Amino acid sequence: MVPVHNNQRDGHMRQTINKGRTSYHPNSLGGGCPFQAKWAEGGFASYAEKIDAGKVRERSRSFFDHFSQATLFYNSQSDAEKAHIIKAFSFELGKVETVAVRERMLGILSQVDKSLAAKVAYNPGMQVPKKPEQPINHSIPADGNPKKYQPVKGESVLQVSAALSMAGSPNGDVRTRKVAILAADGVDESALSAIKNALTSAGAVPEVIAPRLGVIQGAGGADVPVDKSLLTVASVLYDAVYVPGGEVSVATIAADADAVHFLNEAFRHCKAIAFDAAAQPVLEATYFAKKVLTKPDAEGVQQDMGVVLDKQPQKLAKRFIAAIGMHRFWEREVQGDIPA
Repeated sequence: MVPVHNNQRDGHMRQTINKGRTSYHPNSLGGGCPFQAKWAEGGFASYAEKIDAGKVRERSRSFFDHFSQATLFYNSQSDAEKAHIIKAFSFELGKVETVAVRERMLGILSQVDKSLAAKVAYNPGMQVPKKPEQPINHSIPADGNPKKYQPVKGESVLQVSAALSMAGSPNGDVRTRKVAILAADGVDESALSAIKNALTSAGAVPEVIAPRLGVIQGAGGADVPVDKSLLTVASVLYDAVYVPGGEVSVATIAADADAVHFLNEAFRHCKAIAFDAAAQPVLEATYFAKKVLTKPDAEGVQQDMGVVLDKQPQKLAKRFIAAIGMHRFWEREVQGDIPA
């Protein structure tokens, strides 16, 4: 049987054990192997069929403007979003063991934005190269001239576009936003129902999450259907979180490590969080309580950085929906990281 060399590997149900560190070209970790086959070696070449002139298989020079769109995107981000991009690159480069690969990537980032490259370089303890490694583009046809495939410096018509930033996006609409409701046996089912109905009417998708599946029993004796278990969900799947009252439910949720972690992570990701005033013990069990807890006003209302506390379900629902419509509360970014 003739072996197939198509650079595809490690797919689902595949049993072939490939040798070598890389399955892509170009690369520097596998000595460039696998290589492209040149025409003389039996590789693909476009047939120069004569029509009115010779057929040309080429890309427009504008295709080689690799950086102007990336620069526009980065310049359009808010400070918080830029910080996230820098952390993401730092995280990924921090896992790269080959120093030369890190340097090559920093050189490429410098073509997008020099300050971005410098900030990313700081975390893995590196310096941005004075010039990016040449050639920058190694993805060249087997018979191609490397000079013809190098990036060209393009100028974007726009310098900044608000449409490219989440922080610059229109706020107010909560349709399709998923909202987690953390509850347990003994929950105040009337308050939970009021918030859930208000969220549904606004177009949001509320789901009751409890320590177990099935149903939980409300403080008034009614059964409350459970949508998901704390054992199988994560806060990253939801846009906002609500914790209803009910003495027994509050005590259970406050003592549940998964529930507290769920809230800490939601806060760290700058999402809207609402607490019934009776659920304040749950808020106090979180890492972020000290950052947002202030004295409630005369009506028992508290709101700070997208964390809402209110003793009246109707008012809480209104404030919570408005907070969800803000999408994210980036001011939390300057408060320091929350363990999550």
